[in-house]
Amino acid sequence: MKLKQKYTYSSAGVLCIGALLLFNACGGNKGMSMGDNEFAVESVASTSSQQTTQYPATIKGVQDIEIRPQVSGFIVKLCVDEGATVRKGQALFQIDPTQYAAAEKQARANVASAEAALHTQELTTQNKKMLYDKSVISQYDYQTAVNDLETAKANLAQAKASLVAAQQNLGFCTVTSPSDGVVGTFPYRVGSLVSASITEPLTTVSEIGDMYVYFSMTEKQLLSMTKAGGTLKEQLEKMPAVKLQLADGTMYDQEGRIDAVSGVIDQTTGSVSMRALFPNTNRVLRSGGSGNIIFPFTMDNVFVIPQSATQEIQDKKFVYVLQPDSTLKHTEIQIYNLNDGKNYIVTNGLKNGDKIVVEGIQNLHDGQKITPITQQQKEAKYQQALKDQREGNLATAFN
Repeated sequence: MKLKQKYTYSSAGVLCIGALLLFNACGGNKGMSMGDNEFAVESVASTSSQQTTQYPATIKGVQDIEIRPQVSGFIVKLCVDEGATVRKGQALFQIDPTQYAAAEKQARANVASAEAALHTQELTTQNKKMLYDKSVISQYDYQTAVNDLETAKANLAQAKASLVAAQQNLGFCTVTSPSDGVVGTFPYRVGSLVSASITEPLTTVSEIGDMYVYFSMTEKQLLSMTKAGGTLKEQLEKMPAVKLQLADGTMYDQEGRIDAVSGVIDQTTGSVSMRALFPNTNRVLRSGGSGNIIFPFTMDNVFVIPQSATQEIQDKKFVYVLQPDSTLKHTEIQIYNLNDGKNYIVTNGLKNGDKIVVEGIQNLHDGQKITPITQQQKEAKYQQALKDQREGNLATAFN
C-alpha cells in the first residue's frame, strides 16, 4: 500500500516537471526554437512603405484685417464680444457721435442755405437778363449777376460736399466689420479715447472660412518632391493631401492641400516656407494657433521585418541571415528612424530573397549552423506539443 502511494507521487512529480519544461520550451519562451537546433526563418522582399513626416506649423486666417477708427472720440459701446463670429457690415464699436452729428446737421443747414441763395440768384439773373435785353442796365450789371449765379452754384456744390464728409464721419462713429470672420481681443474698452493714429488696432477680424497653415521643409525635401519638373502649378497639384495635428495632439478631421511655395530659400536655416489651405467649416481652427503638418510620402525598395528578428549592439541593429550552407551571418542593417512598435523598415543591409531568423536570436551566434523551419512549421510543432501534453503523450510532447 505504501509502495502504491509512493508511485502516485512520483507520477505526479513527473507530470509537473514535464509541464514546466513544456511551458519553458513552448509557451514560456515562444521565441526559442522548437527543437534542439530548429529556428523559424522568413524570406524578405523589397516593398514600398507609406510613411509620414511632420513639420511644426502656424495657423492663420486667409485674411487678418486690423480694425482701426477713422474718426477721433471716446468709445461709448462695444457691440460684440471678443471671439464673436461676425458678418460683413456688422457693428463692432460705437464712438461718441455727438460732435459728428452736430457737424452733419450744420452741413445740412449750409446746403439748405446755399440752395436758397442759388434760387434767389437765379431769379435775380433772370430779372437782370430782361432789363439788359431792354437796354435798361449795362452789360456789366448783367454779367455781374451771371457771375454771382455761378458763385451760388459753386457754394451749393461745396456745401453738399461738406455734407457728404460730415455724413461719412458720422457713419464712421459706428465701426463695422469689413468681412465675415471672428473678432480678436479688445485692447480698448468703453471710455477709451481713440483716433486714426492709435498704434494698436481696435481689434482684428480674421476670415476663417478657410485657413492658411504655414510650415517649412528643407531644400532637399522640397527637391525630392519637385524634381520631376513642370510648372509650379503642376508641381503643387501633384503634391499629396496633407493632414493637420492640432495643439492637443488630435487630428483635424479635414485634409488640406499645398497651394503655395516660397521662391526664396532661407539662407540661415536652409528651409523653404510653404503654405497649405484647409477648410474650416466647423470653425475649429483659429488664427494664431499652432500644430503640425502631417506630410505623407512613399519609401521605395525597403524591407519590413519584425523587431523580434533584430539585435541591438552599441546602437546598431543586426539580424542573422541564413547562408546557403544553413549557417548564420551576423549582418548589420540600417533602419528608418520611425517605426510602429512591431516592425522596422530596413533601408540598407538586406537584399531580395535573404532569409533571416525571426525569433530566438538571443540563442544564436555568428557562423552557427541551424535547421531552418518556416513560421507555419514552428506553429504546427507548438500546437502538436500542446496537444500531446493535454493527452498525456509525454514521450512525444518534448521531442
